[in-house]
Amino acid sequence: MSLEDCKKLYINETLRLMKEQPDGFCRVTFDSVLCWPPVMLDSVVIVPCFSELNDVFYDDSQNASRYCLANGTWSRPNYSLCEPLVYSDGEPEVRIYLIGYFLSLITLSVAMAIFVYFKELHCLRNTIHKNLMWSYILTYCCWIMTLLMLYYGSNMSVICNFTVILLHYFHSTTFFWMFVEGLYLYILVVRTLTRENFKLRVYICIGWGLPMIIMLVWSVAKGLLPFDEVSISLCLWFEDHAVDWIYKGPQLVVLLLNVMFLLGIMWVLITKLRTSNSLEMQQYHKAAKALLVLTPLLGITYVVTIYSPGITDERVDVFECARAVLLSTQGFTVALLYCFMNAEVQKSIRHHLENWKTRRSLVRSKGSSATSKTKDWWLRPRTESMRRCTEWTLVNTDDVETQQEEIISVNRGKTNGEVIHMEKQRAEA
Repeated sequence: MSLEDCKKLYINETLRLMKEQPDGFCRVTFDSVLCWPPVMLDSVVIVPCFSELNDVFYDDSQNASRYCLANGTWSRPNYSLCEPLVYSDGEPEVRIYLIGYFLSLITLSVAMAIFVYFKELHCLRNTIHKNLMWSYILTYCCWIMTLLMLYYGSNMSVICNFTVILLHYFHSTTFFWMFVEGLYLYILVVRTLTRENFKLRVYICIGWGLPMIIMLVWSVAKGLLPFDEVSISLCLWFEDHAVDWIYKGPQLVVLLLNVMFLLGIMWVLITKLRTSNSLEMQQYHKAAKALLVLTPLLGITYVVTIYSPGITDERVDVFECARAVLLSTQGFTVALLYCFMNAEVQKSIRHHLENWKTRRSLVRSKGSSATSKTKDWWLRPRTESMRRCTEWTLVNTDDVETQQEEIISVNRGKTNGEVIHMEKQRAEA
């Protein structure tokens, strides 16, 4: 609905008030959420709450209100009674998004841990993969936080608006890192002589820097919007507006460039396959496999789901559910294809696993040998120990007795010598 639709809806009432209230009244207005009818000065108008806003369902049995000031202007609308509904059967795509995002978060976290832990996987290609995975992780976390605030944080509008800015920023980084993936592959496959000109810092500026500039421009433009064009009590920056094309436009351009990259890469691949000696079916199989692997990496699924057809409600629900499945599992697909199913990653994991098993077996063998020696020493017969102790005691006893006899004999010798010497002295006297 637009402002023109509102005016057409309340044209009769507007004409009536123009006759009855020549001094003025509050005219029809549309705040991008609800259509407010014309009303007399110094009066309050009450309308039913909206049933759905930004894919979130609300309790339309409650009412929203707005006050018409004495000067003929509207006050801020009061949406405090318009509470979002707890998850219901009417929004299956929200549950699909939640399940897909949690699944993607788990797999992406494991993939990030693998790329960070194994040093042999550190290279420019995997570094680009890690940045893309980081953008997915941060986007999913911000999406979940925004959803929780829309459902349960009615008094957290400032925090919610800040979270929405982060959500749009990280969501834009996913597009630009997908563009970096396509650019890197295109340079690697098609323009092989120029890939040294692009360093990691250039890719980082493209993936993280350009979205930041775009979001700064969008934030300024969004903040300059008048209050009557956005909702005040809700998460106002989450609502669609024409200024959103500031970041949506570059996203579309990135997707189109990635489609061109994909076509160029597939052309080179098919040309090389035709020049090879492989069978025709094998060539088709390899080309289809390459297309399947590159599609999620370059974000081609966003191109497929970018437009919702204007058809019956049931078909729209099916389309929305299918789009929710494809978009929410985008991170899961990237982690699966470029980490868990990657031959280099599997080889590295097997290598570290074999080394771990080898070290563990060596530790066990050393521990078992030391334990066997200790047990052998402690399990000797007690009689043998007593026998050795007795022999040592007897040997030492014999030594002591011998030493005592020697001392006695020496003392006896000393005594006899002293007696003879005394007798000689007496005889001389």
